[in-house]
Amino acid sequence: MSIIEIKDLYKVYDENSLPVHAVNGINLSFEAGEFTAIVGPSGSGKTTLLNIVGGLDEPTRGDVIIDGIKINELSERQKTDFRMKNIGFVFQSYNLIPVFTAKENVEFIMHLQGKPKEEREERTAELLKAVGLGDRGESRPNKLSGGQQQRVAVARALASKPKFILADEPTANLDSKSTENLLDIMEELNQEENITFIFSTHDQRVVNKAKRVITIQDGTVVSDITR
Repeated sequence: MSIIEIKDLYKVYDENSLPVHAVNGINLSFEAGEFTAIVGPSGSGKTTLLNIVGGLDEPTRGDVIIDGIKINELSERQKTDFRMKNIGFVFQSYNLIPVFTAKENVEFIMHLQGKPKEEREERTAELLKAVGLGDRGESRPNKLSGGQQQRVAVARALASKPKFILADEPTANLDSKSTENLLDIMEELNQEENITFIFSTHDQRVVNKAKRVITIQDGTVVSDITR
């Protein structure tokens, strides 16, 4: 059973009256528990595709259906609510709130969801421990390394118990050791908790871990390999 269906998807940008087809007729589906890498050269449409799937950008044409809901037909308020309940995001720039501690960053989305304090604190402690930062909950982002910040971002993405995680170049700013640690954590979460991960990446190390590799070029899927 597919949790995500992408049907006849197009995204055309009008740059100085010269149309740019960032996404050009893509059809894909994703099952629960996948660990998938979307690869391709810069400008191939990887990030645009992820942003449309996550409801952060609008398609020019086509549909993204998640659990039977066409998210591109939702209002902005409905999209925000839908993302908060169903989708976790990990960005290459971490996007942590600098004045919040690691614990507060992870807890924030649960606060928005109206979860009780005790539940928020328990879930946050569990997630920080899962990403190897159980003792750094009171640290602010500027006191954490890049790899540690990205692990906080993964914990935050998981906090709402989303149906899937969209990770856009999550290892781009990390050294080899941090990348290896982060990928091991995400692979373990995928295998043990059946959490679905969809990556946009240039990183061969991410590709090596992926169970499915989708290659995009000029906004079109040119290969889709499951291994």
